[in-house]
Amino acid sequence: MSEKKPWHGVIVATSLPFKDDLSVDFDAYAEHVAWLAANGCDGVAPNGSLGEYQNLSEAERAQVVTTAVEAAPEGFTVMAGVGAYGALQSAHWAEQAAEAGAQCVMLLPPNTFRANHEQVKHHYATVGKVGLPIVGYNNPIDTKVDLVPELIADIHAAGNMVGVKEFSGDPRRIYEIKELAPDIDILIGTDDTVLEVGLAGAVGWVSGYPNAIPQSCIELFNLCTSGDVQDLVRGQEIYRDLHSLLRWDSKTEFVEAIKLSMDVLGLKGGPCRPPRAALSPEIAERIIADTKAAAAKGYDK
Repeated sequence: MSEKKPWHGVIVATSLPFKDDLSVDFDAYAEHVAWLAANGCDGVAPNGSLGEYQNLSEAERAQVVTTAVEAAPEGFTVMAGVGAYGALQSAHWAEQAAEAGAQCVMLLPPNTFRANHEQVKHHYATVGKVGLPIVGYNNPIDTKVDLVPELIADIHAAGNMVGVKEFSGDPRRIYEIKELAPDIDILIGTDDTVLEVGLAGAVGWVSGYPNAIPQSCIELFNLCTSGDVQDLVRGQEIYRDLHSLLRWDSKTEFVEAIKLSMDVLGLKGGPCRPPRAALSPEIAERIIADTKAAAAKGYDK
């Protein structure tokens, strides 16, 4: 068993609660971070795409990280999302995270620019100078850059990526990444590939649905990553039961979906900021049904 690093285990990509006027409810956010810790999660990743960071002011974005750090008990990781248009902005957010007390950062490549490989490597090197460990975030679905295995290996070899949140949805990539960079840590990036990427050797999960059902998700992660083949019997049972719900994490409506699931279970999900808006009745009904189905099978915690 390798030494547990701050970015290992279940790191929740936290949703961000808003008040009725769509101002950030920092008190509710602090309570949510503390609740996730109390329910056994290993850490939080504030200011990821689930946290709607693109729609925050600079002051709000900074206060989200500070709030998470202040609410986190000892030993509970804050891995701040520092995604931005370019390296200078991302480095600024990494510096802010370091000053606030975060243990590591999660870094997308330049997120609206189709950067080439040399530009991407420069991006990670620039943020690497701040000094916090960097977990790369590959999300070619939402960004214009695909962190392919060779590029990940180059950035890791340069000392600018300790792990990677793999959100391509293709678990076959994990084997190639580990062949090219045997020492890099793999973090599950999509909630509906926990079993496949867990089997491939993941040591962490940057996860969305623990915002609603943390204990069930932790049990699933532990079963899928224990290395004990006997655990897979129960792990696959949970995975099959939850898959219709977990796959909402990979859909365009993932923020609204997870917040709606939280509302159904009596937690504070609430509204999103524009451009996200109310879900269509048809999609909302499907999410509600999937959430209630999971709860009926005992996965409501």
